[in-house]
Amino acid sequence: ELENTVLTPQKENVTFDDFQKMDIRIATILEAERVPKTDKLLKLKLDTGIDQRTVVSGIAKYYNPEEIIGKQVCLLANLAPREIKGITSQGMILMAEDKDGSLAFVAPTKGIANGGGVA
Repeated sequence: ELENTVLTPQKENVTFDDFQKMDIRIATILEAERVPKTDKLLKLKLDTGIDQRTVVSGIAKYYNPEEIIGKQVCLLANLAPREIKGITSQGMILMAEDKDGSLAFVAPTKGIANGGGVA
């Protein structure tokens, strides 16, 4: 059945040059905690292999903070910093979303050194 399915882009096309601008790297979650007074947000401390940085992610409905510590994830590392609930978020964790809206980490299937690039 999937053979006959056509995937239509949900957003406008980007050029290869636009894609090349994204710096996607492997990082490990060192710390995770709920952002006070929110239902959706977790504050994550990540080891990027180059530095440690804070990322705020809207994944609290899908993951408990303690269960994701030590997990490797894909990080969009060169996203401009953004203030979220008084916390400076320094990147974005890449997530996959199914048709029901559930989220899952986009992550390597084997251990990759932190800082490793995603091509």
